[in-house]
Amino acid sequence: MAGSTARQRGAGGREALARLRRICLALPEAQEKLSHGEPTWFAGKGKVFAMLDDHHHGAAHLSVWLPAEPGLQQVLIESDPGRYFRPPYVGPSGWVGVVLDRRPNWAKVAWLVEQAYRLVAKPKLVASTPAAAPPPGRGGPRARRARRRPPQRRR
Repeated sequence: MAGSTARQRGAGGREALARLRRICLALPEAQEKLSHGEPTWFAGKGKVFAMLDDHHHGAAHLSVWLPAEPGLQQVLIESDPGRYFRPPYVGPSGWVGVVLDRRPNWAKVAWLVEQAYRLVAKPKLVASTPAAAPPPGRGGPRARRARRRPPQRRR
């Protein structure tokens, strides 16, 4: 890739992009195109499910922007504001930014990418996509909110 994006991306950024690219292109009929000067992934000939942000407009980090189910953006940001953020332009529509240059949990990134793909892909493509297990650890982004403390015993 030519241009300022390729010049800004260091070795860690190239590795993160390569890993993100593998995750995205593993989904049925996913296509990568440049959009706004950044690698962007489309579900078939349909809608965008992932956009790279390589310090675009002076952003502080390399990230991927993903459409998310209603409420998920807020849950993720509240759970870890250093790892998730509300991206400019698309954030008001519920998209979430995932920081990639601070040792991301790649299993969670893959899960979030798949959820974004399922959100925008046509039903035929969704049906051909095997459901991924939630990322290891917390069971999924909503699990933290859903956990309940065991009842306290009265003395």
